Amino acid sequence: MYLARIDGTLTATHKHRTLAGARLLVARRLEADGSAVGEPVVVLDRLGARHGSTVVVSTDGDLLRRRLGNTTPARLSVVGLVDVVSSGDRP
Repeated sequence: MYLARIDGTLTATHKHRTLAGARLLVARRLEADGSAVGEPVVVLDRLGARHGSTVVVSTDGDLLRRRLGNTTPARLSVVGLVDVVSSGDRP
């Protein structure tokens, strides 16, 4: 799992049947300081994340296979919407 920022949506004319009703979002992984790193990735969202939201992304494809079936091509999914990030470095 890791934190990511939602940077946009992905629109597909045709989707795998197991992805019907799910939103595909473009996300960027976040470092501890809040800066984006790496290449953008596509994540499956059923929680209603919005552009600019910080989310928790699961990399466990088993989670989606149990929910959507063994044939789903998705692996990354939004499993939480983050309200506040605190580093715990308070004086």
